[in-house]
Amino acid sequence: MRGLMMNTPLLISSIAEHAARFHGDREIVSVTADNPRHRCTFRDAIGRSKKLANALAGHGLQQGDRIATIAWNDYRHLEIYFGVSGAGYVCHTINPRLFPEQLVFIINHAEDRWVFVDVMMVPLLEKILPQISAVEGFVIMTDEAGMPETSLPNVHCYETLIGAETEVYEWPALDERSASALCYTSGTTGDPKGVLYDHRSTVLHAFAGVAPDVMGLSSRDCVLPVVPLFHVNAWGIPYSTLMVGSKIVFPGPKMGDGEALCELMESEGVTIALGVPTVWLALLQYCAQAGRLLTGLKRTLIGGAAVPRSMIQEFEDVHDVEVRQGWGMTEMSPLGTCNTVKAGMESLPRDEALDLATKAGRGIFGCELRIVDDKGEVLPWDGVAYGALQVRGPWICSDYFKLDGSAGSHTDDGWFDTGDVATIDPHGYMAITDRTKDVIKSGGEWISSIELENTAMGHPAVAEAAVIGVAHPKWTERPLLIVVRAEGQDVGKDEMLKFFDGKVATWWIPTDVQFVDELPHTATGKIKKIELRRQFADYSFPE
Repeated sequence: MRGLMMNTPLLISSIAEHAARFHGDREIVSVTADNPRHRCTFRDAIGRSKKLANALAGHGLQQGDRIATIAWNDYRHLEIYFGVSGAGYVCHTINPRLFPEQLVFIINHAEDRWVFVDVMMVPLLEKILPQISAVEGFVIMTDEAGMPETSLPNVHCYETLIGAETEVYEWPALDERSASALCYTSGTTGDPKGVLYDHRSTVLHAFAGVAPDVMGLSSRDCVLPVVPLFHVNAWGIPYSTLMVGSKIVFPGPKMGDGEALCELMESEGVTIALGVPTVWLALLQYCAQAGRLLTGLKRTLIGGAAVPRSMIQEFEDVHDVEVRQGWGMTEMSPLGTCNTVKAGMESLPRDEALDLATKAGRGIFGCELRIVDDKGEVLPWDGVAYGALQVRGPWICSDYFKLDGSAGSHTDDGWFDTGDVATIDPHGYMAITDRTKDVIKSGGEWISSIELENTAMGHPAVAEAAVIGVAHPKWTERPLLIVVRAEGQDVGKDEMLKFFDGKVATWWIPTDVQFVDELPHTATGKIKKIELRRQFADYSFPE
């Protein structure tokens, strides 16, 4: 027997219609190249998305065609999200921080027909233009007054393109499993791989994201997504905020500017902010130097890399801001876990509460987790056993775009192998101990580089830290700590190593420390350990 429910498809356009109807007056604030504080409403943005959909219909596009964006977080980028996907095309967001050869590969592999580009990124495309000849046209995201001189062919001005169109548009009745968006991994191992999201997965992911124990969004919130719109759909924020009516503040090109972020938070009444640890490091450093407090911010969701214990303490103790650590991947849309306190844990002693907060969090409904050993045997959730972390669920990729199973990323029984090594405790809290390729094996035992990095970050003289395994004649591998000193601080090797005493097992303590001016980062802000291994390829531990 089947239930008697309407089979209404889950579509991104339904979020747009809901937002315009029930939250039409809610505000979107953007920092852009042509306006330091642009303001519009949800109703304005959805109306302009419909104008964009009408404009695209006149260029011979077919449903499923890929339309790329290379742009910062602002209202025009949001309009493209809904205008492109809602009309049945695939919104392909591209990270402008990628290397030119990666940009070329991604644009050509996706077979992008049109590219929407921020004014600041036009020179990027001009440099690679001879290698992306299949692109039919370019749209520069500005008005006529802001249009730059450019060698790009078939160029259109965004405001002119949509300006002549009407807001009257009937969203097509798509199959909810139709492709809606495309995002490529950063390609740290081989060529970048495309993850192709659909309408159903996106809407379900948005429902999960607004839950109280995840982002906890409502129409009373003001959200600052510092996580880029060009990276994993900004963790679903474009959909979640419009679903519930949260005010949005987009930082545009000011994403890494601590002072600018602080000003936006205070002046616009931001209650929740989302970003990677390196972004918040800049914000906290600015606040400390300027004597500023984040008086309105209630919580921050931090992901993309492990959150240092010291960062959690500073947010909570100095600014009274709750830190929620999250974990996920491009292949997971990206939400997989979020760290919030369960009932009965509200009164944990401070040290235990901080220990808990440094974990990646509990699984979100819709994302199943398991850890397995080298033989594929499922391991217990005892907080001690660690193994390869695998996931499955309705917003997790079943394959990569145009690879047809050749990536070897899924198990025979349908789980996605994340490449992470993790433990899960009896309460369901998962902790990433390392990436499979980054784990350090010393004397036959595993050492977590992530735990060592988090410990090092607790030293007041450390701005950033990374740990890699280096060959050792006796132990096979030993950890090497690489440190960037905080501005105006001085710390030496002996003091740094002594800092680990009592915080980790004695045999885990790094064998040596190297001090550098900066660490290499991936395009998404993660420490690029493959580059560190190249830099220290000839390094030998002192005898």
